[in-house]
Amino acid sequence: MGAELFFPGRDPKRPFELEIGSGKGTFLVQEAAARRDTDFLGIEYAGEFFRYAADRLRRNGMDNVRLLYMDAMELVRHWLPDGCLRVVHLYFSDPWPKSRHHKRRVVQMESLREFHRVLQPGGELRLVTDHPELWAWYEEHVAKVTDLFERRAFERPQSAGEGEVVGTNFERKYRREGRPFHAMTLVRRGA
Repeated sequence: MGAELFFPGRDPKRPFELEIGSGKGTFLVQEAAARRDTDFLGIEYAGEFFRYAADRLRRNGMDNVRLLYMDAMELVRHWLPDGCLRVVHLYFSDPWPKSRHHKRRVVQMESLREFHRVLQPGGELRLVTDHPELWAWYEEHVAKVTDLFERRAFERPQSAGEGEVVGTNFERKYRREGRPFHAMTLVRRGA
């Protein structure tokens, strides 16, 4: 269950991955083309980016990708069943730098518990950011969930270009600006 909501009649043995904050769809187009045996669901909340990404996926004939325009954590909390995802990709998320907006950041204690719930045992939560304060936030929160996740080194996806971490539009823009990148992979513990 889970992927079947978005890919009716799909083979349940196919891996299912979620990208939160798909932006213009660059990662999804590249990675879905490189791994046709995997189904991807992208979530984008900015209407302009959602429309651009949806058109881009359509033009590229990506039949192993679906895109939703909604709040990602609402999807995770209320629509995804336990253990349905192999990977959650969270790349260059909005850092919400003002203190009063920190509650809007995707990574929270509650969301980490929800990611643990929807990931398969051994499934991965993959995090990348260029924002030092958001990275510190990730570090602080990850340190509190070592019972749920094992932290491992980040391995680039196969679709990333030479010298890229993941190859999103934001990464390419920030690389030109000379920003450093931070990345980690959290692997779900438990059966």
